[in-house]
Amino acid sequence: MKIKNIEKAAARIRKAAEDKEQIIIFADSDLDGTASATILKETIDNLSGRNHLKTAVFFPKRKEEGYGLNEKALAVILSRFKKGGLLITLDCGITNFEEVKTARKNGLAVVIVDHHQPIGALPEADIVVDPKQKGETHVFKEYANAGITFRLAEEILKKQMPSLLKESFLELTALATISDMMTETEENKEFIIQGLANIENSERPAFKAIFSFVKPKDFNSKRDWISKVNSALNSSKMEGHTVVAYSFLIESDLEKAKTMAKELLEESDQKHREISALVDEITRKSLNGSLVFEGSPEWNIEYLGAVASRLCSRFEKPVFLHQKYEELSRGTVRVPKGKDAVKAMESCKDLLRTFGGHPPAAGFTIENKNVEKFKKCLLDYFDGMK
Repeated sequence: MKIKNIEKAAARIRKAAEDKEQIIIFADSDLDGTASATILKETIDNLSGRNHLKTAVFFPKRKEEGYGLNEKALAVILSRFKKGGLLITLDCGITNFEEVKTARKNGLAVVIVDHHQPIGALPEADIVVDPKQKGETHVFKEYANAGITFRLAEEILKKQMPSLLKESFLELTALATISDMMTETEENKEFIIQGLANIENSERPAFKAIFSFVKPKDFNSKRDWISKVNSALNSSKMEGHTVVAYSFLIESDLEKAKTMAKELLEESDQKHREISALVDEITRKSLNGSLVFEGSPEWNIEYLGAVASRLCSRFEKPVFLHQKYEELSRGTVRVPKGKDAVKAMESCKDLLRTFGGHPPAAGFTIENKNVEKFKKCLLDYFDGMK
């Protein structure tokens, strides 16, 4: 049994490539999103044996725009591609109702490939591939988005997928599955086993480059080594609407890749220092009550997910952190096992501009005037669970 609509999505993408239609890939800017974008872009390239020149790849500027498909990024896409085309969202899109509607009104066909929990109805896309949507009969639903994209790549290329390309895609899928902290059972377990089996001998120049600095022999375990690699690949540095980690993953020149790898590792070390400082800062605050709810204009939204994960693990309570802007705040959420971040925010949805994610990890955007009301609503929700 295949994932619902995956055959339809594969057929639509093949047709777009064959007809030389403009294809726009829009992926989230974390490792799961960049891995997904890399897999799909290289899949499309392999349909004709060369780069599909009409494939453009975009990522959200999380700091300025927030997560997922957003109004500002969509405006850039629509201004650049006025003749329409096929927009494919990866690791986002399932909660972008208005943006999907706007894209279609402006001549873009939309295919959503996402692994996040739908909230109520689905966006009015042409095709939705999400194992968590209603009517899904595929037994396994807990993929990273890269896992779904890998299955999509298999469906697109079928027997035309070269074995070396498949190995490379499995490496990306394994790293993304671990990075996104998905359950390591069933298909995910197979992705990880196959993807990590010989990854130190990967043919991808980006991996050769980063492994020249981060060597397996310098770590106590393979997982510690992979954690260090994933930390660098989760770079938040952007160049326009392109995340630098994606440019690194698709780089074909080994020497250029080595220069990029060094910069990514240096950024990762700096990021970890700032994360540790933020964890200490928040820990010094009064953390009484059933949740941790804090925000500041000085914090970096791109670091708050890691900070929230550490605090959630340390205090074993839900953690809601946000960066304040002039009128809005953008936040990230982590909750302990047995609690559901999406359901918690759904109980307060009238106060939120946007929200979505997974039960253990999610995000939100809220107008600053509603922040304290949101905190009270969450306290009522979690206190009511006791």
